[in-house]
Amino acid sequence: MSGPTVFRASAIFDGSVVHRDRQLVVEDGRVKGLAPLADTPARSRIVDTEAEWLSPGFVDWQVNGGGGVLFNDNPSPEGLARIADAHRCFGTTALLPTVITDEPAVTKAAAAAAAEATQQGAPGIVGIHFEGPHISVARKGVHDPRFIRPMERDDLALLRRRDLGRIVATVAPENATVDDVAALAQAGTIVSLGHTATDHDTARRYFSAGARAVTHLFNAMEPLHHRQPGLIGAALENPAIYCGLIADGHHVHPSVLSMVFAAGPKTRLTLVTDAMSSVGDPSDTFELNGRIVHRKGGRLTIEDGTLAGSDLDMISAIRFSVRECGVAMVDALRMATSVPASMLGLETIGSLRPGARADIVALHDSLEIAQVHMAGEPDP
Repeated sequence: MSGPTVFRASAIFDGSVVHRDRQLVVEDGRVKGLAPLADTPARSRIVDTEAEWLSPGFVDWQVNGGGGVLFNDNPSPEGLARIADAHRCFGTTALLPTVITDEPAVTKAAAAAAAEATQQGAPGIVGIHFEGPHISVARKGVHDPRFIRPMERDDLALLRRRDLGRIVATVAPENATVDDVAALAQAGTIVSLGHTATDHDTARRYFSAGARAVTHLFNAMEPLHHRQPGLIGAALENPAIYCGLIADGHHVHPSVLSMVFAAGPKTRLTLVTDAMSSVGDPSDTFELNGRIVHRKGGRLTIEDGTLAGSDLDMISAIRFSVRECGVAMVDALRMATSVPASMLGLETIGSLRPGARADIVALHDSLEIAQVHMAGEPDP
């Protein structure tokens, strides 16, 4: 057995706090612990990343595609591998591939792909996010209304499978009942409310039934009003609810993001990308349910101007939060690592504490990525 690997940087963020004058010791793909710089273990391999920061790999629970692949169009293990590869160079080492509203055959194929990928330990794939089809037509966004429908018994069975890794199901009260949500939550599925016109009281009932998150807060839901707080108000007032935020300046105005970041506990705010196939791909157009999506200035839209996911990667979301919204670097990193890992119940991912998988992102002070390591080994 080879000796441990030691990673060095000026600052090591372990997912919770920052350590200085320490080195990160990794053995057999796992974090062994932190050690003083003077106490380098015998037979160690020293890795000098030439970066100022070490962080856990990023965790993204809403990824529609990447590297020219859209999960809906290529619901296969090979498609998932290309998506994960595209996002890993931007620091994301764990993600939920996201299948949006589509015909049932596509949804089932996506589940089969996720099952195979997670069972085989495919790098970066930790489950699946079903965003629809049980959402609201009134707040469909770019989702195809032909496939939006109420939740039925077969849908409940699919969303309660135990062989898919971590499951997030985005649903709307318009097409999923309180009993549906309770049954999913009892089975361990993470229910997220989204794409809905639901009101404040209804949202609170669904949270009480077991819904634990909100999908891309502010987008595809009723706007916050001082007399009608809606889903946004219900989510922000509830300390148990995780909120996904797309920090690209297109989905939510930087001033609104700044207010939420300043007011909301960082223990339940998560950065998500909602990334489409354009991330890591040079093409400025792609097809979604028969419609052409155009990329211009980092914004993805169909012909009528409706936003169609994002062209965002996670390190760019972190940079935007820090530079445009005044978030402290450590808080931005926390919202991209330990908080989403906690939401998903991933105990060995999203941190650099002893026993965690050694997925490491080496960062410069400028928030440019120097290196990415998976289980202690450099990403090719």
